[in-house]
Amino acid sequence: MIVVTGAAGFIGANILAALNARGRDDVLAVDCFHAGRNPQRLPNDPSLLDELRLERRVDRDDLPAFLDGAGPAVEGVVHMGACSDTTQTDEAFMAANNVEYTRMLWDWCARTGCPFIYASSAATYGDGSAGYDDRADPSIHRPLNLYGWSKHRFDLWALGQSVAPPRWVGLKYFNVYGPREAHKGRMASMVLHAFRQVRATGRVRLFQSHRQGIADGEQKRDFIHVGDAVAATLHFLHAPAAPHAPNGLYNVGTGRARSFADLARAVFAALDLPPDIVYIPMPADLRDQYQYFTQADTRKLRAAGFARPMLSLEAGVRQYVQWLLACEGSGG
Repeated sequence: MIVVTGAAGFIGANILAALNARGRDDVLAVDCFHAGRNPQRLPNDPSLLDELRLERRVDRDDLPAFLDGAGPAVEGVVHMGACSDTTQTDEAFMAANNVEYTRMLWDWCARTGCPFIYASSAATYGDGSAGYDDRADPSIHRPLNLYGWSKHRFDLWALGQSVAPPRWVGLKYFNVYGPREAHKGRMASMVLHAFRQVRATGRVRLFQSHRQGIADGEQKRDFIHVGDAVAATLHFLHAPAAPHAPNGLYNVGTGRARSFADLARAVFAALDLPPDIVYIPMPADLRDQYQYFTQADTRKLRAAGFARPMLSLEAGVRQYVQWLLACEGSGG
């Protein structure tokens, strides 16, 4: 059995779909299925799991008791569950959800000898002034928001542990986009927002730049299709620790930064429309937390044996737009 937390979330649901495609349906899906008990929990959509083959669903609060009774039946824990809201300001809530809960799973995997793969984030790199090298000492980085700090805090804790799961990897996902993200609302990718804007108004709105020397729309990110992010995740789940793929932190990105203007143009091209982009002021609550450039250093990921070519932004956006159009056509 493989345990996947955050199963009704974006990357988690795509991991489940990928496991099903590989013939695995012995999967335990964990998420906030009783989210009404806590209004701060993200509104993950349990319906994302309806099309998938699962052994069982378990609410996140019930997982510790389930694991204590599961023992050797679990061959791996893939922990994607977290609060990923970059505007969240409740420190106690973020610590409980993104740090303490992850420590609980780490401790269980260490006790039972179970592999543990968890989601870190490129947000741990802060403004990028110290680079995006996952081989460097992570303590030099300073995240820009509480979400980034929560992930950074656990990364540093994990690296300092003498008692650990036999196989553990923290994956620093860069800007992931693709199917099954609609429930994220404001936190969904700009690809989805751009698609919806074009369908509604015929144009895309992008944030103006508030940094000298960077033109409007030229803020850059390492945009990675969720299919590539999931493939990297499952690579580490199934690949044993080895000298070339040691336990630790790994970037998951394409290794190439692209501008938001490039992204918008890719959406228009996928819809066979001429680009029409307007620039609007960035919300005040984002300006001090905004990353103007991210680009994964992928040398460590490649050295660990992950050889799959990453989709280009244009190819990934076209694939995603076709999926979105198909959903419209089916009424989904």
